[in-house]
Amino acid sequence: MRILRNALAVLSLLAVFAVPARSVADDAKGLYVFVTSADVQTQMMAMVLSTKTVEQGKSVRMLLCGPGGELALKGSAQTMVKPLDKSPQMMLKNLIKKGVVVEVCAVFLPNRGGSPEDLIEGVTVAKPPVVAEKLREEGIKLFSF
Repeated sequence: MRILRNALAVLSLLAVFAVPARSVADDAKGLYVFVTSADVQTQMMAMVLSTKTVEQGKSVRMLLCGPGGELALKGSAQTMVKPLDKSPQMMLKNLIKKGVVVEVCAVFLPNRGGSPEDLIEGVTVAKPPVVAEKLREEGIKLFSF
């Protein structure tokens, strides 16, 4: 079963890179991506699809919560994912360099005994009123991983 699951994950990644990317609907301005999963392959697909969306000229904003918030921590464990041989955090850092706003949930750090200084460069703590406002923006699609 594990071999089948891994094979499907690899095939999914290959499909993303082998098939010309289809653009987000013309009426969509972009995506708001929530990453809550601890699963490395799920995190990686969130980063890959977010990267493709940015490359297609659409906006991406990302919120990392729960286990997904671990991606934003300095010194967090990194797992390289094939076929890219990159970790989800490496992809996250590239998204930040491309101007993607990345935040951790407001309750993430206080509940794990951390502080904003524990976050990698470019990641901030979300402000719930701003998140609520951004979620209501016209043309923003929500994706949760």
